[in-house]
Amino acid sequence: MYLSTKDFTQVIAHTPLVSIDLVVRNPQGQFLLGWRTNRPAKNHWFVPGGRIQKEERLESAFLRLTKAELGLEIPMPKARWKGLYEHFYDDFVFADNSTQTVSTHYVVLAFEVALKQMLKDLPKVQHAEYQWMTVPEILANPQVHDYSRAYFT
Repeated sequence: MYLSTKDFTQVIAHTPLVSIDLVVRNPQGQFLLGWRTNRPAKNHWFVPGGRIQKEERLESAFLRLTKAELGLEIPMPKARWKGLYEHFYDDFVFADNSTQTVSTHYVVLAFEVALKQMLKDLPKVQHAEYQWMTVPEILANPQVHDYSRAYFT
């Protein structure tokens, strides 16, 4: 299911990646952002999400990503479609350990997820910490990545 670092670098260098971003809203109207520990978008607040895998149906990817990123499986029909976005980065996931210069292009399917309960024990794989922010806080915070900020403008 997973490619070697060398093979995945070639994929990133030559093709766009398809991903799902989760714009997660709590009952108080705040949105979840995580402090990214990995490239691209490292050292920025960013919404949760992840790549869709080869031969993975959208509904399955959505369930996998909500479980991995939020700790609970949420069916895709429970989410609201926000739109199709493109993200372009001058670096790539392995840039910290590589001499190669590779850019990353994501085609992003964005969905808003309205929670009825608070999340507990959020995973620390992609994000070092999490913060709930209001829309004005997101728009005013220079550490929120522009691509995440775009979901709120």
